[in-house]
Amino acid sequence: MFLPSAPKSNTQSLFSTLELIFHVAVRDIRMANSNAVVGLVVNVLQSSMMLATFYFIFYVLGFRGSAVRGDYMLYMMSGIFMYMTHVKTVRAVSKAEGPTSAMMKHAPMNTVVAIGGQALAALYQQVLSCLVILFLYNTLFTRIEIEFPVAAFGMLLLAWITGIGVGMIFKAAMPWAPDFFRVAMTVYTTVNMIASGKMFLANALPTSIMFWFSWNPLFHLIDQTRGFVFLNYSPHYTSVSYAAIVGAVLIFFGLLGDTFTRQYASASWSAGK
Repeated sequence: MFLPSAPKSNTQSLFSTLELIFHVAVRDIRMANSNAVVGLVVNVLQSSMMLATFYFIFYVLGFRGSAVRGDYMLYMMSGIFMYMTHVKTVRAVSKAEGPTSAMMKHAPMNTVVAIGGQALAALYQQVLSCLVILFLYNTLFTRIEIEFPVAAFGMLLLAWITGIGVGMIFKAAMPWAPDFFRVAMTVYTTVNMIASGKMFLANALPTSIMFWFSWNPLFHLIDQTRGFVFLNYSPHYTSVSYAAIVGAVLIFFGLLGDTFTRQYASASWSAGK
């Protein structure tokens, strides 16, 4: 019983880590809500309320004419689903358990697994919520048509990946100035209500104000998603590669920052804060 375990190959280690991430994701989902159905209903209601709010705003202000030709609700869903996935992932990853957590006392556990579990839990909840809303809309109201569903789902995954990168940056920085970076994260998610471009089309923006939005990878992803969802829209000012590169860079610096923070972490870090 006390003999050392046989060394694992790289492939075995990879699958062991993926299995551990899966179990951490299941644990995080159950911790968030003991009832899986209630948790799903809450996520669906959050997205539905945002859809209803923006529909009302667009209807009152008369902005419906600026939308792409096609199903208007699908136009709004294409932006709100991406925004919710990105923001929920940022919040989940930023709150992942750190090196001083009790869970880190268990040998297989580490912060990368904790981050992966939180990110996977966020993706699962958002994808399931999107599918439920799309199914209900398709069943109860009108048949929906998505021109390139696989590519559109790929944009959702990129929004998730960029959310992981941003969340890791906040997670690495949070212990140094918790109050400041909590406010900064709130500002980031609030600014993205507008800066993500979910309420308008990039092709319709004047060139003079494009730079206010083009820095944001989520803006690129939402615009590209609409190009894959609608036959009558072709994005001209956004790029998938830009969002992918930004996501990879953010994850890289997030890992560096998390490694640096772990070197100075202690259980009494926040005692005087």
